[in-house]
Amino acid sequence: MNQVWSKAKRYLQWVMLGGVLFFFAKAFSRHWQEVTEKLTEIDGSGMIFLGLGVTLSLLAFAWSGIVWHWTLGEFKQKLKPFWLVKLYLKTHIAKYLPGHVWHYCGRIWGVKQVGVPGEIATLSVIIEPFLMIAAALTTAIVSCQLAGEGTRDFNNFNNWGCQIISLMGVMLIVHPKFLNPALGILGKIKGKKKDCPGIDLKHYRIERYPVKLLIAELVFVALRCSGFIFTFMALNPVAPHQLPILVSGFSLAWLAALVLPGAPGGVGVFEAAAMMILSKSFSPGVVLSVVAVFRLVTILAEAIGAGLAYLDERRTKKAYQLALVEERFVDREFITLK
Repeated sequence: MNQVWSKAKRYLQWVMLGGVLFFFAKAFSRHWQEVTEKLTEIDGSGMIFLGLGVTLSLLAFAWSGIVWHWTLGEFKQKLKPFWLVKLYLKTHIAKYLPGHVWHYCGRIWGVKQVGVPGEIATLSVIIEPFLMIAAALTTAIVSCQLAGEGTRDFNNFNNWGCQIISLMGVMLIVHPKFLNPALGILGKIKGKKKDCPGIDLKHYRIERYPVKLLIAELVFVALRCSGFIFTFMALNPVAPHQLPILVSGFSLAWLAALVLPGAPGGVGVFEAAAMMILSKSFSPGVVLSVVAVFRLVTILAEAIGAGLAYLDERRTKKAYQLALVEERFVDREFITLK
């Protein structure tokens, strides 16, 4: 059964990717002149806006590392936040590898090396997408209502009643009454393995609803939305009354990339969803230009984050090696003098 599901999932991903590529090819053939014009019109202020988009996106990814630190804290795991942020940034770029799970695997492996039980590490990583879904749905619902009656086509696309029902379902999943039994099941499964002694996971029970984590994920979505809006402003002026539309449209498109199967890293799914949602309120050529540039902005921010984390790790290792050399040199001098 697992093999059948694995093959079906693989074929579904290829179908989704093929549909997205066809959609973009068709959209680009219709609006390529407008896209080219918008890209060539980026001036000095536009470059500043793009720089802000990269900066805010990088801050969003670093903030996610802090949220992960708080998530592990809910399971009574105390690790250094700066180290976890570096691990998060180093592994985040791996989401573009085939399978779309290697960034999660890297984080689980990383914290297991410092003594976090595998069940806790896995659950802390699994919770993150659900918290992000709840934050994105909340942002979309609020911003959709702020968009007002003057955007009827946009509001018709955003069925906020279904969004509220979905939000309630996701918020139930992250409730302690669901998570704590999940820990018990994981502990029993591991206890049944001959080479893995069981771990009493009652000590790691969540005692309160993760309101703090939900608020933190709302901050993450706000940072990502801000990066998208600045990218949009680099290519096209944005009126104040259009901001709720951009926020809601981005939240739903980003949510689609998170939950729908497709290319690794949500490539193509986000762009197609944003085109479908925002083209009702903005020129399709403008939206196509923005989503293409925003993908580059996102990848650049992720690459910068991974690079900074790697460089800091190398600097720390060199400092540690120098400290060992100095300690040995001092010990030798002391022995000689003695």
